[in-house]
Amino acid sequence: MEDPAKLADTIAANAMLALPDKQDLLETESPRERLEKLIKLLAKEVEILDVEQKIHARVKTQIEKSQKEYYLNEQMKAIQKELHQKDDFSKEIDELKKRVKAAKMPKEAEAAAEKELGRLAKMMPFSPETTVSRTYLDWMVSLPWKEETRDEIDLGKAKKILDEDHFGLKKPKDRVLEYLAVCKLTEKLRGPILCFVGPPGVGKTSIARSIARSMGRNFVRMSLGGVRDESEIRGHRRTYVASMPGRIIQSMKKAKSRNPVFLMDEIDKMGTDWRGDPAAALLEVLDPEQNTEFNDHFLDVPFDISKVMFVATANTLWGIPVSLRDRMEIIDFSGYTHDEKIEIAKTFLIPRQLRDHGIREGALKIDDKGIDAVIRGYTREAGVRNLNREFASMCRRAARKIVETGVQTVKVTPDNVGDYLGIPKFLDTKASYNAVGIATGLAWTENGGEVLAVEAVAVPGKGALTLTGKLGDVMKESAQAAFSYVRSRELAPDSYVNSHNFHVHIPEGAIPKDGPSAGVTLATALASLFSGRPVKQNLSMTGELTLTGRVLPIGGLKEKVIASFRDEINTVLFPKANLKELEEIPEEIRSKMRLHPVERMDEVLDLALEPAARKPARGAKKVKSGK
Repeated sequence: MEDPAKLADTIAANAMLALPDKQDLLETESPRERLEKLIKLLAKEVEILDVEQKIHARVKTQIEKSQKEYYLNEQMKAIQKELHQKDDFSKEIDELKKRVKAAKMPKEAEAAAEKELGRLAKMMPFSPETTVSRTYLDWMVSLPWKEETRDEIDLGKAKKILDEDHFGLKKPKDRVLEYLAVCKLTEKLRGPILCFVGPPGVGKTSIARSIARSMGRNFVRMSLGGVRDESEIRGHRRTYVASMPGRIIQSMKKAKSRNPVFLMDEIDKMGTDWRGDPAAALLEVLDPEQNTEFNDHFLDVPFDISKVMFVATANTLWGIPVSLRDRMEIIDFSGYTHDEKIEIAKTFLIPRQLRDHGIREGALKIDDKGIDAVIRGYTREAGVRNLNREFASMCRRAARKIVETGVQTVKVTPDNVGDYLGIPKFLDTKASYNAVGIATGLAWTENGGEVLAVEAVAVPGKGALTLTGKLGDVMKESAQAAFSYVRSRELAPDSYVNSHNFHVHIPEGAIPKDGPSAGVTLATALASLFSGRPVKQNLSMTGELTLTGRVLPIGGLKEKVIASFRDEINTVLFPKANLKELEEIPEEIRSKMRLHPVERMDEVLDLALEPAARKPARGAKKVKSGK
């Protein structure tokens, strides 16, 4: 064929070209251009055919390999059957069958495990699905479905163990002994769900271990601080890659019994995000009516955790949802008193640190006065965690001195304690000195009670109130209510009030402060400023104030009174509605304090302010009795 046009048309007609490409060739008049376009299109088709051929060859090779493996596996099985032998995979299946029977699972769980075993037996040994089935069956046979420890119900022995490990902590100890007593009378009692709430370092976590030891149960701990994913509690479904059971089931496997003491540490530090709310997932775990059939997403069968003794710890109740709080028995842990800290240091902390640092008994001597100097000069806490660190530091310095100088005994006294611990971190000074416009309040924090100074001054202005000290919204509203109440009492003439601005400041301005319990303190500081009558020395107060002058109850009275006692402020005014809480204050503190319950702000002013001077301050009026 010598005609280029006819050649191009013939090839185009027989080639597998797209319709638009054929139309384009027909519309091209020049034979040369038509052939050039055709060459490009054919080159493209050749490339596509090459790729298809490569893919086909690769698929064929893979199929042949799989067929070869299957054929060889079948041959291997046939040979082993003739020789009465089993391959590793068959041995593994048989081993899992024995373990499933030995696990003594409930019928539903056993049926699920046997079904999964049947699926596993039909799979190729090295397929991805085999790994998922193996993992599932391993978890199923490793859980303590029937294993449980026998409770040692000996109240005398339990009390001795609890007292050996911890000083004080009467409430939680009594609760555990009550539980053991009921267990002795009936074996049908479900495990209690306790929540220990208190400042850091008071023994919440460690007493859970002692509870387990006193009852003869296994102990397992799960930290919930920072947990934000619901799957951390309930587990991931097996459809996900690398899925695992939740931390409840993982902890039960570690416990190796179905009735351990299960500690859920820092339950108030859980968060929530788009992955779910772990606190909501815990509702089923901590509900005695539901936790007989706890369903983990990974296992997908019920697991009975009703015999577990759950113990949760928290620093505050604010971070725990109300629905979760309702399922737990709250036991408050208060801060230790000064005398309790000395006793704990002598009985527990110092002997432990001497053992840990290899110092023989008697090589480091520190008496009560030395311990007192460490507590007052180097710690400000409700618990004893920092105190323990200071004794560890002291032991390291003492160990070095013993090794370097060869001395047999190191004696620590209040005079030389600085040689071992450095310059004191806290000066032995009061947080507040009462005066005109200055009152001392009491606050509660996660670390226990604190003494709070409230200062008020008047500057030329137009009767406005300024608040500083990084106060929260609730505290600002309390200050506004206190200001309005004091103005309503007409302690100073309107001309004085309208010509001055009043600035209220609470020191340590970098520390956030909030809550309503400083209402009476704010009102007392302002009333002192308006009337010119100084606040009495050696006096502190706490209470929420209403606009009509009623004093409402507050929380944390014990911690606040202990803080006042620690600062050697022996007179405390507190709401009468909190009278029932006085019995929680240790007798050695209560006997040394003057505790005045009050119902109205008039009583506070009568008790807190010095009598009016013969010549009252400029613009000041005598405080009314309110009767």
